[in-house]
Amino acid sequence: MSEMPPSYTPPPGGGSYTPPPPPPPPPMGGGAPAGSDRGLMLFLSYFGLFALIPLLTKKEDPDIQWHAKNGLALTIVWIVVIIGWQIVGYMLPLPIRLIWGTLGCFIGLGFMVIDILAMVKAFGGQRMRIPVVTDMGEKMFGNV
Repeated sequence: MSEMPPSYTPPPGGGSYTPPPPPPPPPMGGGAPAGSDRGLMLFLSYFGLFALIPLLTKKEDPDIQWHAKNGLALTIVWIVVIIGWQIVGYMLPLPIRLIWGTLGCFIGLGFMVIDILAMVKAFGGQRMRIPVVTDMGEKMFGNV
């Protein structure tokens, strides 16, 4: 027979072993199940006209619907602003048009920053209300 090492001491309580308790269940709203496309749908919600994909395919998830409507409204506002910016720019004399075009780049960057911030909030389970855009989206597409 094999002998126990000299440093071995039997566990307290007569040698019985009690397994540790099971881990707690995952949080209800924060985690998506394995294999879920929730992250992709939240990303597409703020990726321009691709917001139509989650809007039309994930009708059973009110959170994804809200983000898709918010992202689509942001895209529509961005398109209207860019078209208006270009129309006004063509009416300006050349030296001012160059400055106008540079300012237009900063406006595009501003919309991109808002998009990224909204995506980060969406991945964190929060909603980012963009003052005029979110209200417009709720009026155009309905409130979720």
